[in-house]
Amino acid sequence: MTRTYPPDLHTAPDDALLVLFANGSQQAAQVLVARLMPRVFAQAYHRLNSRADAEDVAQEAFVRLWRVAPDWKQDRAKVTTWLYRVVENLCIDRLRRRGRTTDMGQVALDPVDPSPSAAARMQNTTRAAALYDALKQLPQRQAQAIRLRHLDERSNDEIADIMDLTVDAVESLQARGRRKLAALLNDHLSALGYQDETL
Repeated sequence: MTRTYPPDLHTAPDDALLVLFANGSQQAAQVLVARLMPRVFAQAYHRLNSRADAEDVAQEAFVRLWRVAPDWKQDRAKVTTWLYRVVENLCIDRLRRRGRTTDMGQVALDPVDPSPSAAARMQNTTRAAALYDALKQLPQRQAQAIRLRHLDERSNDEIADIMDLTVDAVESLQARGRRKLAALLNDHLSALGYQDETL
């Protein structure tokens, strides 16, 4: 059964929904979760490469958001920026507990084709593993800027807000990061199934 909410909740800004939740509106919380959970989960998944860990981190991030809701000031950081930082810290903590910066053994991409061949699934997993491995070799700020733009699909304005940089600085980090990624991955194009292609 599909839930329906008052139209004004769907158009309300994130911080207004959070304040409404703090004042007792469960519907506002449900709209906010529906709006932000896919982005929060994707961020955690791109950092942890584990669906179960990403789900745990996303749930914990929202628990923390609900805890701060009563004290939320609408002129403070955006809800999305606050959540991004919480998820990033939760992921870092989880990676430290693992004792390594990533877990390449758990890369599992959702296939675009609902029935890909076993070879196609293996190739997709290999490509994802190569990308995550290359990202690990970038300077931290470059990797963060690339992840935010291309994996988390954030705008450069949002990234600048999250990273506390100017948009020009973000674009510079991304350009340097893309060049470094291309250099790291170009030697492996054939093995990754990209014959006669360059990055």
